Amino acid sequence: MRVKNRLFWMAAIVSVVLDQLSKFVVVHTFDLHQTLPLWPGVFHFTYVTNTGAAFSLFKDAGYWLRWLSLGVSLLLMALATLGPVMHRWEQVGYGLILGGAIGNGIDRFLAGEVVDFLDFRLIQFPVFNLADVSINLGIFCLIIAGIAHSRSERQRVRAASPPENRLASLPEKPQPSEQQPPD
Repeated sequence: MRVKNRLFWMAAIVSVVLDQLSKFVVVHTFDLHQTLPLWPGVFHFTYVTNTGAAFSLFKDAGYWLRWLSLGVSLLLMALATLGPVMHRWEQVGYGLILGGAIGNGIDRFLAGEVVDFLDFRLIQFPVFNLADVSINLGIFCLIIAGIAHSRSERQRVRAASPPENRLASLPEKPQPSEQQPPD
């Protein structure tokens, strides 16, 4: 049996498993607010919880965010199941976004908050988790897909245009009378 948009489902499953496994390890290894400097002053593992969205945006908005996570997840699954076969970068991008939404959605529905632990202190960035990373990587993949689609569309239009239009777009060569004599 061939699965439609297989890379989509693979990206989603891998990102959910990695996210939930990493959070499980953090919760069972660290005390809340405990930090482990991996590169002191630059990158730490710091166990915190977050009731807001990615990177602590919309703090204390956990109630509606759990439903947003569920809605986004259902919409993306419908797109992959009922929609057309997506290009490779689109499949990976949407799959990573789905995995991130499910990973944080599981936390929101089960605990009312999300476990965060990736702490970049050098740039004073909010603590985040692998689900947030998946969502951002997914957006990056969709940007790549858009650029690739735009480039292939231009090539398709150029190839479909009549030959005289293609010749008109080429730079003109100087006529022999316009050429400079060699020095």
